[in-house]
Parts: sequence; C-alpha cells; structure tokens
Amino acid sequence: MGTYLNPGNSGFTDIRRGRYVDKTNLIARINETIGTPEKLTCISRPRRFGKSYAAQMLCAYYDKTCDSGALFDDLAIAHSGCYKEHLNKYDVIYLNMTDVLGETSARDLIGFIKRNVVRELLEAYPSLLVVEAFGATLANAVQAAGSKFIMIIDEWDAPIRENPEIHQEYLEFLRTLFKSSATTAKTFAAAYMTGILPIKKDGSQSAISDFMEYSMLKPADFAEFVGFTEEEVIRLCKEFSVDFTEMKRWYDGYTLRNVGSVYNPNSVMKAIRFKDFDSYWTETSAAGSLLRYINRDVDGLGKTIAELTGGVKVDVDTKSFSNDLITFTNQDDVLTLLIHLGYLAYDEQEKKAHIPNEEVRLEFARTIREDRSPDTIKRVAESDRLIMDTIHQNCEAVAAQIEKIHMEATNPLNANNENSLRAVIQLAYFSYKDYYLKMEELPTGLGYADIVYLPKRGKSVPALLVELKWNHSAKTAIDQIKEKKYPEVLQGYGGELLLVGLNYNKDTTSGDRQYSCMIERWQE
Repeated sequence: MGTYLNPGNSGFTDIRRGRYVDKTNLIARINETIGTPEKLTCISRPRRFGKSYAAQMLCAYYDKTCDSGALFDDLAIAHSGCYKEHLNKYDVIYLNMTDVLGETSARDLIGFIKRNVVRELLEAYPSLLVVEAFGATLANAVQAAGSKFIMIIDEWDAPIRENPEIHQEYLEFLRTLFKSSATTAKTFAAAYMTGILPIKKDGSQSAISDFMEYSMLKPADFAEFVGFTEEEVIRLCKEFSVDFTEMKRWYDGYTLRNVGSVYNPNSVMKAIRFKDFDSYWTETSAAGSLLRYINRDVDGLGKTIAELTGGVKVDVDTKSFSNDLITFTNQDDVLTLLIHLGYLAYDEQEKKAHIPNEEVRLEFARTIREDRSPDTIKRVAESDRLIMDTIHQNCEAVAAQIEKIHMEATNPLNANNENSLRAVIQLAYFSYKDYYLKMEELPTGLGYADIVYLPKRGKSVPALLVELKWNHSAKTAIDQIKEKKYPEVLQGYGGELLLVGLNYNKDTTSGDRQYSCMIERWQE
C-alpha cells in the first residue's frame, strides 16, 4: 500500500464511519466504461460537492492490495451484475493534485510525480524495466502486474488554478498519458478525473480530447453522483428532524438535467450537524475569489452583477470560456467561470444564469459591499437609499428611483407584463439582503402576494408587502392587498408592516412619470 500506487481503502473506511449517502452507483457507471472508448471520465463540480469522497470510494473499490467487500456489500453497487468482477482487481494510480502541489515546487511537479510513482512501482514489482519515457514504464508495469491500471486524478485542475505558469507543461504531461490511443489502450482499464474546471482548451480543441466530460453545464448521466439530490436531502431531513423547507431555501438552486435539484453536501451536512442554517460553503477557499472576478474590467459586468444580486436571471453564452482563470474576453467568460465555481446556477434550457440560493446570495451581498469600484458603490448607495425612502414612505422618491432603474435596464424589461416589472423591482432593491429575506408569489388565502420583504432577525425595519400593477394605478395595487387580505400571510410576524403599491403606465403623456407609488402603514 502506497501514497500514489494502491493507496488502499482507509480513506473510504473513514467516510463509511460517518453518515454516508450512498453514491456507489457511480462505480457501476465507471465499470460500464472499462475497456470501451468511454473509459476516460472527467467530472467537474464546485468545491465541497463530494468529488474527493467519490475518488476515495473508487480507490477502495478497485485497489487490488486490499479487501473492501465489507465496505460495499451493503451498498447499492453490491446489486450490480459486475460488482465482484472488478472489486479489488486493479493496480490504482492515485494523484490528489492539491496534495502533490503541497509536497513539491510547481517547477518540479511533473518530475516529482514520475519519480514517486516509479519508486512505488519498483517496490511492488522489483523486476520492472524502467525506461526514460514514463508512459513506456507504465506499459512495462502492466506486463509485470498482468493487469491494467485504474488512474484516479483528484483536483486535476489544481496546477492550472494555482500555478497558471506551468499549465502548458502539465497539460503536455496529461496529453502524453492519455492522448495516444495506443498507449491508453495498453496501460489503462479506465481513468477518472475530478476538478472544478472542465478540461483546459488548447486553441479550439480540448488538450485531452479523448476524455468524456461531465460538467455543471452538461452533467449527462453523471448528474446524480456528485452532490446530493433532493430525494437524498429529504431523507436526511427526516432522519435528523431538520426543516426541509429551510434547507431548500438555503442550499437548493443547482438544477441539473434528468436529476433536478442538486445540493452542496458540505453545506447540508454542516446545517444538520450544527442545527443551524448558515453560509458554510462560502467558508471554503473558493469564496475568497468572488470579488476578484466580479470586479473585473469587463463592459457591462457591474450592471449584470447587480441584476443577479437582485434575483434577475441573466443571459450567458458559455461557449467561448477557455476553462482557465486567466483568459476573459467578455462578461460571458466571467459568468461561465462563476457557474463552474458554484457561485451561479445555470438553466440549460433558457441559457440563463442566476444566484442559486440564500447561502450564495449572502456571499454576493457581502462581496459587493467590499467592492470599491465607483459603479458598484453608486449602485449599492442608490439601492440603500431606495430602501430607506420606502421605509419612510417617501413615495415620490421611490417612484423616481424605480423609473431610473427601468430606464437604465435593458435585460429585464423585454415584455410588457408584471413579470417584467418584478425584474425591475428586484434590480432596484438589490441590496435588500442586508435587511430582509425576500419571498415572491407568496400564497395567501385569496391569491398571491407579489413580493414580501421580511426583516432579518435583529433588524429594526418594517416588513414590506409589495403589489405590482401594469397600466392601472398604485391605489389599485393597495386596494388589492386589502381586498384579498394579503397581510394575513404574515400572521405571527408581529412587527410593523408597510403596504407598497407600485404601478407602471406604459402609455403616458410625454414628460409624465411612468411609475407611481403609494405606501401605507398596515393597521388591522
């Protein structure tokens, strides 16, 4: 048992001692690829989505130097027809690239990997013929062992993310291992890589083109294996008596085709462990990079970030992204990176991005407060002032500011209806997270309240119940709130409540204001 060759099953043993959510059907899917043209698999997901757990699981299953039957016999993979066929039958080469980078300098990365893998191969097979070419040495090891390797590379993109200057040499190393179909056929039964970024593009082509990639944009049939599905989260909430509605509000938001909602496992398990809903994923090192990306000098990005923070979905073209942290030609590249990092969720059908959940919204709100660019400072100040004008019932100022946002916006108002008006309101009040929780289309006894801003714990501000109208009047909006008894939805709130009626008149006389506002203090 070694560090890089046949690391054993101790990692997965530790995982099984905790509360393990069964993801072993991933093994069955990898088994299906063994010996086929699809045997090279790359999974990219954000941090803390369970990628390393999966890598440890695969090591334990395939490593021929250990007996892992007791770890898997009670799990889903045991019901697979090929379970015993591949269980503990291979030499495994395992590289956790984050750990490797911690052991050597970036300049010596490739040499370090080659020296240590060959050293452990010689310990296992003393008669191994070692030659200058690393790939040829691996092929000789296959002859000595009598079986091909399973290659597992966890955090494959760490050298590209942390040391961009070595990415060409590193990609050439991977190309040497996997680009040649002859070498791959002789050496590897299968290979599995995980990372945050998809495989780096080299010009218009992937640098390692034979890998089948499964990303946040196109997860295909691997969607359920990384991250928790909603069904799994529901079971955990029942088991540990946790409020699923709150769990969903805090950590849902990533929707993958064929699976639906996918949750960050780290955040879900910490919410269960601490009995507290909070921002856990953003405590990871990925969080520190958000300001660096949203503050880039890219035309239109500041306005788009404001739209996202306000809850608006924005268009994004993901095709031009170069799969690195350096090459940004436009705001689409920045937004695509934020999707891969988990800061944004992507709707594959609509081709739009949005902030996925309350956990990430909090990080955006905090980061925007730290952004010292003039445009962002101005937007935050205007939104803060709008909130204060609303609280102080300054109807003229509220109408004027919302109309200003309307005139500046290009994305939200592409249809003449109340949904478009809601997008403008979201953008205008985008800094609400400092004070409020926002709920939309909140069901009441006689209809749906358009938008409710409920004060966060410890915030001494009134709740805001907002009704939107198109080509009517602000008074009509207030009357509807009262007639349909919308305030009843806040029974138990007990604090001060303001009714906010907003109306947009599309056809107005030149020079007249298109927006009108009416604000009343609710009295039962």
